[in-house]
Amino acid sequence: MPGQPTSGLSRRTLLQNTGRTAAAAALAHVAAPGIYAGEDDTIRVALVGCGGRGTGAAANALATQQGPVKLVAMADVFENRLSTSFTNLKRQFDPQVDVPEDRKFIGFDGYQKAMDSLRPGDVVILTTPPAFRWVHFTYAIEKGLNVFMEKPVTVDGPTSRKMLELGEESVNRNLKVGVGLMCRHCVARKELYERIRNGEIGEIQMLRAYRMAGPTGSAFVPPRPEGISELMYQIQKFHGFLWASGGAYSDFLIHNIDESCWMKDAWPVEAKASGGRHYRGDFIDQNFDTYSVEYTFDDGTKLYLEGRTMPGCHKEFASYAHGTKGSAIISTSSHSPAKSRIFSSQKMTRDNMTWAYPQPEPNPYQLEWEDLMTAIRKDQPYNEVKRGVEASLVTSMGRLAAHTGQVVTYDQMLNHDHEFAPGVGELVIDGPAPVLANAQGKYPVPLPGIVKSREY
Repeated sequence: MPGQPTSGLSRRTLLQNTGRTAAAAALAHVAAPGIYAGEDDTIRVALVGCGGRGTGAAANALATQQGPVKLVAMADVFENRLSTSFTNLKRQFDPQVDVPEDRKFIGFDGYQKAMDSLRPGDVVILTTPPAFRWVHFTYAIEKGLNVFMEKPVTVDGPTSRKMLELGEESVNRNLKVGVGLMCRHCVARKELYERIRNGEIGEIQMLRAYRMAGPTGSAFVPPRPEGISELMYQIQKFHGFLWASGGAYSDFLIHNIDESCWMKDAWPVEAKASGGRHYRGDFIDQNFDTYSVEYTFDDGTKLYLEGRTMPGCHKEFASYAHGTKGSAIISTSSHSPAKSRIFSSQKMTRDNMTWAYPQPEPNPYQLEWEDLMTAIRKDQPYNEVKRGVEASLVTSMGRLAAHTGQVVTYDQMLNHDHEFAPGVGELVIDGPAPVLANAQGKYPVPLPGIVKSREY
């Protein structure tokens, strides 16, 4: 890709250079804390980021069957989100929800106050927009906290390098860290993975993945209304802004990419892609409406990914694997149930079906929390940061290819120098946003073939 370094960090060498970023260096003097919850055997939890995904993650934590759990602190930059989340969780899980007013924190420093309410070995849930992930994770490591963090965990090359080193630091401190790629905990997909490894569809020759839907989340952002700052509006509509979330591509397509790469048991080494904006009208976000990506693995195998967020079009939310002896459905409709199946040919019909995971399936959102809590209580090795970063980086690689119109390699993405929000740790509510609107109130959008070395 033009403008990118020809030498630098690679997947093989990066983790040999841990400890060199400022984030990791800042932690070097902190003594490794204990990892267990207190002597009362109750694991206390703090929720940082109280939107729908955060509320769902907190509910999963409180519903675990591995021992007593209590939610004791909450933080967000929007008071109404925190209030709604608290009300819903309190209604469902009282008395496990013990969050008095003085442990409800509003503002960009709320994450620190929420984590300060915990003891070493407790758990913090990080479900803010991913731009903040490395900042919050740094503090969690310093406090000796186990972590659950939502995906994606990075949105660009520089933050990926930071998070890889922070992940190494968390492993060294024996902290347990879960990443919200819950499909990896799905029992149906796990059995399919083992069957593929055992040769039931032969050698994988091609993978296909689709997330084709109407407008999703906050990907379509209307003009900013009066009464809210530019920064706060971007955080509120974070799916629309690349600095905050990697946009709709990273936030929505990462699951299909990750589960497909899991079945291949490898990460792609290269991506080329196309995409475009079609019916944007007055919308001011930075997203494309369509993405079409060809990922290539080291052995030449292809993963074809199709993403679309346009009303009135064919909808499909599924992933498929094609082998020399047959084919498989990885997932068939959304995240759960997967309804994984194997077929004796490339024609996926009932007559050709040789295996199907029996229904119903356990909820993978709950399973990932059962696995994390089991590891915490039994002090088992458990750290998903590296894999979460790799999945996020591969996702960003495809997004960069589409947004620039260039072929992008894994190592080029890893070494890319465009950090979307380098000052994210210093943001304040009444301060400027990482990306600013023009005189017409719109934001810079990718220009493939014109802007070739960065996304905007």
